[in-house]
Amino acid sequence: MSAALKSQRFREEREADWKRLEGLMDRAEKRSVSSLSDEEILAIPVLYRSTLSALSVARETSLDRGLIDYLEVLSARAYFFVYGSRSTLPERLGGFFRKDWPAAVRSVWRETVVAALLTVLGAVAAALLIAHDAQWYHVFVPQALAGGRDPAAATEVLREMLYDGGGSGDGLSVFATFLFTHNAQVALLAFALGFAFCIPSLMLLIYNGATLGAFLSLYFSRGLGLELGGWLLIHGVTELFAVMLAGAAGIRVGWSLAFPGALSRLDSLAAAGRTAGAVMGGVVVMLFFAGLLEGFGRQLITHDLIRYGVAAATAVLWGAYFYGPRREVAR
Repeated sequence: MSAALKSQRFREEREADWKRLEGLMDRAEKRSVSSLSDEEILAIPVLYRSTLSALSVARETSLDRGLIDYLEVLSARAYFFVYGSRSTLPERLGGFFRKDWPAAVRSVWRETVVAALLTVLGAVAAALLIAHDAQWYHVFVPQALAGGRDPAAATEVLREMLYDGGGSGDGLSVFATFLFTHNAQVALLAFALGFAFCIPSLMLLIYNGATLGAFLSLYFSRGLGLELGGWLLIHGVTELFAVMLAGAAGIRVGWSLAFPGALSRLDSLAAAGRTAGAVMGGVVVMLFFAGLLEGFGRQLITHDLIRYGVAAATAVLWGAYFYGPRREVAR
């Protein structure tokens, strides 16, 4: 029997199943899985295994190349349907924000507490040093970040920075952008350097706290502490929390590398990396949101009570989102 005849008979015996599988794949790909009935969905794995078996036979018996190519393509399409993820991008994003990100943040609560304590420690240490010698201010606040807002500046100049939306507003915008960029860099570095047994992450958190403490010390010494608090917190609740979460993610990675426990170091690092990666995916969103608050809310809202109100609202929202009681949705 010729190879062409064998191939034709082989196709005739099984072609109905292949055509059925192909039709189901066309509908699932062009529309959605919901366009298939339960019976059709259950039939796909059976048809897939049958097609895969036919492909194996076609290869072993050296049937015509066109038939083999057709079966390879059909098998690949069915494989991704049977074994691949069929969730859509909106579904995956919804799952991340609804479940994955909050769960990851809750799982690093110990590291988050450590990050917060280190930030406070840095702020208190910087404030005490500056109270003893004002020159310490320049150690903790780079000249580019200070932008002339230092112990030598007049009190009225410092006040204008907090409220002036015009005139010196360009300088204020540049300073605000620099401050946001600084905190974003600290957040990313605190996570990225966590692999070095989390030591650089710890140091960055202390340094960031010291920078914050230096600003607070300067403004409190001029009687502008309340005003500075509103100016910072309207975006700082989100931004500083994001920095702490990034530091917590870095600490989790570094700690798992230094102390893997019962797991191998590689497995421990992989598990920590998945959690830290989910945390950092959300941190990027938080930094974007903080940037909006910094670029618009802080510049447009100049009333202290409203600034504190916005800060309190963001604190409540983040607290409820991450740590509030959660209800599982029945499926």
